[in-house]
Amino acid sequence: MNYPKRVNLVEVGPRDGLQNESQHIDLDLRIDLINKLTDCGFSVIEAGSFVSPKWVPQMANTEKVLASIRPKAEVFYPVLVPNKKGLEGAMKANVSEIAIFGAATDGFSHRNINCSIKESLDKFRPIVKEALSNRIRVRGYVSVVLGCPIEGEVNPNVVADVARQLLDMGCYEISLGDTIGTGTPTKTKILLDCVAQYVAIDQIAGHFHDTYGQALVNILASLEQGVSTFDCSVAGLGGCPFAGKNATGNVATEDVLYMLNGMSIKTGIDLNKLILVGDFVCKKLNRENASKAGKALLNGMIKEGN
Repeated sequence: MNYPKRVNLVEVGPRDGLQNESQHIDLDLRIDLINKLTDCGFSVIEAGSFVSPKWVPQMANTEKVLASIRPKAEVFYPVLVPNKKGLEGAMKANVSEIAIFGAATDGFSHRNINCSIKESLDKFRPIVKEALSNRIRVRGYVSVVLGCPIEGEVNPNVVADVARQLLDMGCYEISLGDTIGTGTPTKTKILLDCVAQYVAIDQIAGHFHDTYGQALVNILASLEQGVSTFDCSVAGLGGCPFAGKNATGNVATEDVLYMLNGMSIKTGIDLNKLILVGDFVCKKLNRENASKAGKALLNGMIKEGN
């Protein structure tokens, strides 16, 4: 199989991973987590959101986080921007990248951002235009691409159309999100074949959740189709609240990296450092590490006295 020789892992833990935590998240933890992930070798780390703290209190004061981290020149620290007010906040913080979130069903779009697919795309167009005019690159996300908690099965042609419109707006990359983790390898390949008719495969990213234990096999199926960018979250932090109580969420970065290392696919990320970061954040949050590779390898490091 002709897999990509190099894969870009987008670390979403500091944003997507922390935003649904029920406990209060200290700014110092958010800052420390981003700095530690930067030291691991990531080229893209989601740093936060410019959304109302009323709706997402864990992402409050993202501007203070951005002002306090130790950024590297070659690393992007994108932030989620849902509307014009969010863009204004991001611009004041001098960000170099933002992310906008769409969906592949009207039901989920209404539940998540209180508007239809068409309304969301109409809202995003001026945001993208203004961002690009200020030399801020824009990444587009499409949620529930392989299953919706409200509408069930999702038509891949709808996903492709939403992805095409985001690309036409000026998004440099489209991340396809299996938000509730119901996708399987066959469905993943069918979806990618459909979307690739409108979006180049090197502009497609995969965002797979592990609710049904399918994230890694879906990533492997995507690699076979030529996808070389994947979103993942250190220690498997975060997930979709619509997937059900206690459902596992984001695929753990350590597990993805362990698989890629075993396939001799380069990422530029230090797995040993990442394992320690996962252990660090889980202890701070007083929660179990959701990464199987992270826990297994950490035990080995402890036994060896590292």
